[in-house]
Amino acid sequence: MVATAATSAFFPVTPPDSSESKNKKLGGGSTSLESIKSKPLASSGNLQVKANAQAHPKVNGSTVMTTPVENFKNDDGVSSPPPRTFINQLPDWSMLLAAITTIFLAAEKQWMMLDWKPRRPDMVIDPFGIGKIVQDGLVYSQNFSIRSYEIGADRTASIETLMNHLQETAINHCRSAGLLGEGFGATPEMCKKNLIWVVTRMQVVIDRYPTWGDVVQVDTWASASGKNGMRRDWLVSNSETGEILTRATSVWVMMNKLTRRLSKIPEEVRGEIEPFFMNSDPVLAEDSQKLVKLDDSSAEYVCKGLTPKWSDLDVNQHVNNVKYIGWILESAPLPILESHELCAMTLEYRRECGRDSVLHSLTAVSDSDVENTGNFGEINCQHLLRLEDGAEIVRGRTRWRPKYAKSLGNMDQISAERE
Repeated sequence: MVATAATSAFFPVTPPDSSESKNKKLGGGSTSLESIKSKPLASSGNLQVKANAQAHPKVNGSTVMTTPVENFKNDDGVSSPPPRTFINQLPDWSMLLAAITTIFLAAEKQWMMLDWKPRRPDMVIDPFGIGKIVQDGLVYSQNFSIRSYEIGADRTASIETLMNHLQETAINHCRSAGLLGEGFGATPEMCKKNLIWVVTRMQVVIDRYPTWGDVVQVDTWASASGKNGMRRDWLVSNSETGEILTRATSVWVMMNKLTRRLSKIPEEVRGEIEPFFMNSDPVLAEDSQKLVKLDDSSAEYVCKGLTPKWSDLDVNQHVNNVKYIGWILESAPLPILESHELCAMTLEYRRECGRDSVLHSLTAVSDSDVENTGNFGEINCQHLLRLEDGAEIVRGRTRWRPKYAKSLGNMDQISAERE
């Protein structure tokens, strides 16, 4: 109303006839183009003018009902359109506000992804916020939160979860360093030559398993291993306390993914990866003890009929090396699994298995009295994963220590018996 009054001060309005105003109702009836007809003007004789049809104005998306305004007449008696007021000229502000909000959100997201400012001079943050490269770009660090679906019956993270973290950081390290081509962990030159990385040896020591809700920090780096190999080490710690949880080292070689044969490192590939090699000793001393080959006569526990599923294959069309660990533990005795926890393992990968392979898992325990494992200290086991025809897939050795909860339970039971 104020706007209308202010506008009327600049545009004089001749008041409409009172008799016509009484016959009109506010917002009454519906208006359409077909119902509007020409009306004769009293002061213009035979001159007829079509009425102005105007939709109801909108303010912030809502329809505003206004009082119909009669055509205005000038001094000559000719009708003129109603004055343009502030109210009926308002745009749809809700649509404009939504567009501005969308633009700002998109700009903020793009800025977050492209924010490469490091917190320290020796730190480079990847654009996806996954991890960071430290120590002159040679060490990659990434945090993982232990989820509820990653823990086992002991309420701690499973060995498969820990191994997946190691593999994930290795791949992300290559990507953050700009060495990730079209393949799974392969550099651009490796992709051109159809080469992929395969692990030949893995050694892991678990000092303590993280539990649900813990956040672990995984640091990884690569080094040369002989002339045609690469060593990758990992150090897993509690992100809050810095406590070392797991140490792991591994050896990798190249294989042609078409012929499935091992290959030397081409000079073009060597030029890509050597600048990222760290001159350091392995995080674990090499386990020089020879791994024993088991057979049906020396194995005490055998699990047959293990077959890969489609979900067990990676993008290189071979079974993920983490899956082999689960198959090895399929033949581990249940009393050991109930009273002990895996604290160390050494694996030698002999060959890969395909989608149609059928495997056997064999285990031999160093102590014969497995049923009384609660009274023992650490237990060593020998493992073999093989095909039906006897071809070796993985040789392994594991070390098991008594579970802390089990040990405390035994101590309480002994104390109660003495009392």
